Amino acid sequence: MLDVGLTGGIGSGKSTVAQLLRGLGATVIDADVVAREVVQPGTPTLAAVAERFGPDVVRPDGSLDRAGLAAIVFPDPAALADLDRITGPAIAERVEALRRSADPHTISVYDMPLLVERRLWPREHLTVVVGADAEARVRRLVEQRGLDPADARHRIARQASDAERRAAADVWVDNDGDLAATEAQVRGLWFDRLVPYNANLLAGNRSRRPPLAVVDPDASWPAQAARLVARVSDALTPRAVRVDHVGSTSVPNLPAKDVIDLQIGVTSLADADEPGFVADLTERGFVRLPEISADSAHTPEGDPAHWAKRLHASMDPGRAANLQIREIGSAGWLFALQFRDWLRANPNARHRYASLKQALAAGVPNAAEYAEAKEPWFADAYPQVVDWARRSGWTDDASSPANTPR
Repeated sequence: MLDVGLTGGIGSGKSTVAQLLRGLGATVIDADVVAREVVQPGTPTLAAVAERFGPDVVRPDGSLDRAGLAAIVFPDPAALADLDRITGPAIAERVEALRRSADPHTISVYDMPLLVERRLWPREHLTVVVGADAEARVRRLVEQRGLDPADARHRIARQASDAERRAAADVWVDNDGDLAATEAQVRGLWFDRLVPYNANLLAGNRSRRPPLAVVDPDASWPAQAARLVARVSDALTPRAVRVDHVGSTSVPNLPAKDVIDLQIGVTSLADADEPGFVADLTERGFVRLPEISADSAHTPEGDPAHWAKRLHASMDPGRAANLQIREIGSAGWLFALQFRDWLRANPNARHRYASLKQALAAGVPNAAEYAEAKEPWFADAYPQVVDWARRSGWTDDASSPANTPR
């Protein structure tokens, strides 16, 4: 089952998009409805709320006085955090139960206003954000909900910013236009991405790889990688000691294949072979490719085991990605990081590598031959990278000045 997080600021039109997705066949779970369910009379969650905030938040009929509780928590960030700690686990448990009781072939959409604010989005396969111009949102809140304009702007300002939502958004639905324009975006999302992604999850298939092409640098690659890093880290912590964006898309101003590469550093590859590790990545949308178990060694000497790895590939048709799993400290793990930072620090090397990539992509028929044809260049670059790392004082600490993107 594909899990989609749907969010958007007040007045953005998120409910409209939820209705459109429901009409297309999604199972929509409304966070506001769930939040009411978990504090019904007689529930342990309501009892915990009353214990923390006092018996007066419970009416004589046993129901929660929501207005009274709101008057306590919203002016007090610490009280609001306490409420979230009480209700959050119960809401998450209920959402999970609803999802797993649904038809496993369906697409599950979690309609959650605070998905970004509470950093719940990494648990979803995809995050869909509904956005609209601030003034359009104010106008809707005034016309449709009867709010005072100043109150509407105050409520908008208290929520996550558009920049924060864009950082979490795999898909941004622009709801500034009319309903027909929004519906066209939602239908395209449904048929072009959500339905095939769900089919890949059910069948255990990687997404179809894009045609072999080296494209111009995309300024959004780092943000896309950051979302993948967050999801992988959420799935694997603490088994994944660290997760890094590597490969050509991690190097500013470098043309590349439109494929995000992440390196997952583990203490031992035996960890990556544990059934639970494989299952967790598969459930998050990254299938194991068992036929690939090592990198090409860039030096003839040394233990070939130092170039061993495991590989998972994305099932998302909208974002090709590879997860390269290597032992921390191995030759392959070190070279992935050092090569990335060498290219970041050396424009001439970056230009030479870009020229090679573009020439090869134009002259070889497939990705396998493309990768093989680059090996002589890597063999020549390897000692240069190692020498640069030694001279520059490079360390595997991402915060080291020697590793800062240039």
